[in-house]
Amino acid sequence: MKMQKKHVAILGCGAWGTALAALTATLGHDVYLYGRKEKTVEEINTKHQNIHYLPDISLPDTIKATSDPRKALASANIILVGIPSQAFAFALKEFVSFIPTKAPLVLCNKGIEQVSGRFMSDVVQDILPCHPLAVLSGPGFARDVARGLPTAVTIASRDKRLAHDLACLLSGRNFRCYASTDLIGVQIGGALKNVLALVSGMVMGLKLGVSAQAALITRGFAELRRLGVKLGGKLETMTGLSVLGDVILTCSSLQSRNYTYGAALGAGQPLTDLLLAEGVATASAASRLCEKYGINAPIIHTTAAILSKNMHLKDALQALITRPVKFED
Repeated sequence: MKMQKKHVAILGCGAWGTALAALTATLGHDVYLYGRKEKTVEEINTKHQNIHYLPDISLPDTIKATSDPRKALASANIILVGIPSQAFAFALKEFVSFIPTKAPLVLCNKGIEQVSGRFMSDVVQDILPCHPLAVLSGPGFARDVARGLPTAVTIASRDKRLAHDLACLLSGRNFRCYASTDLIGVQIGGALKNVLALVSGMVMGLKLGVSAQAALITRGFAELRRLGVKLGGKLETMTGLSVLGDVILTCSSLQSRNYTYGAALGAGQPLTDLLLAEGVATASAASRLCEKYGINAPIIHTTAAILSKNMHLKDALQALITRPVKFED
């Protein structure tokens, strides 16, 4: 790929998909944004807003939204995926015949399938084997990216040249992409940081203080790192943008859906009207992965148990703080 205008198809017009559409349109690419809801599609095309997910943000008028996946994907050079992880396999099977064979799929969703335990790259491999594939992940809230505020992310692919070319194509004045070949490590960071954000929010909802919050985030990060390295992720990825950077962001701000969900849970507030928190489904899958590979992960296991209502929230968090003394690892 060379630095030139591309036809970019974005699947999913939630907050993150819409923000990526705003970013790529600002970079000068032809952007086609697919969404299921006709009302949202119409708002983006006529009012240049996504009122439900990104209210008060004006979108570039060059974005072309559509509810027809065939139209969005026709002649696409690059496909960015913003469809939630638990719905991704179903959607990909529906769209597979429309996807150009040479257009790389860039996975921008962050999660692990709750039932199967598959990462999003595994889903693609099962449905579209040998298709060009990359992952985009890192510390970037949708609202900040849509507003053009600066951040940096990682784009990973096992194909080193593809990772570099995509990083060049998607980088701009306020959006810096770093290339990586660590496809699995980047995905682990994107998925498990949501689980840590949930428990971080729970601590704040219970008003246990920022000291307890910092302790649980740090120990939770150690669990994430152990699993990442066990599954083949690189240690430098664990301390980079797509893992540590995203943990710092997601575990500390009410802009994070997962942090907000955890805080509401900790405070005993209603959860029904909250936006989708990917970590809720990911927690149980992450817990099973840690069991499968013999990873010591009390925080991940406890978070999954709380969410499945197998442990009482206050008792569970207190048990974590008062675990037996050991050497730090």
